[in-house]
Amino acid sequence: MSSNLEITKNCLCCGKEYTAKTLTTRYCSHDCNRRHYKKIKREEKISNFTQLQANPDQPAPIQSDILLQQKQFLSIDETAQLIGASRRTIQRLISSNKLHVSKVGSRTIITRKAIDYLFYFSGI
Repeated sequence: MSSNLEITKNCLCCGKEYTAKTLTTRYCSHDCNRRHYKKIKREEKISNFTQLQANPDQPAPIQSDILLQQKQFLSIDETAQLIGASRRTIQRLISSNKLHVSKVGSRTIITRKAIDYLFYFSGI
């Protein structure tokens, strides 16, 4: 579906004037889009760092590792991250029946008890 619109706009990144074919176009090219996105992300990282430097008394944000240690039921990806192994290694343990899992619909759920059992009894 082509558009007959031709709107003259200024690029948000470089400021160059260009002809847009849609109402939502904001950049003159894909390169400008990519550059502006990276600039925004860079500024976010810098502002987060300066906020941490300005408030050293504030506790650090809760990391995902701490949350994973508190969860009772984990997915394959979360189990791999918790153990420090690859997703493929976890799948290999499941297929060799060394790691017991449950299925909830199409999701594979691994209990903390199964992970503890894996390390306690198999000696991995």
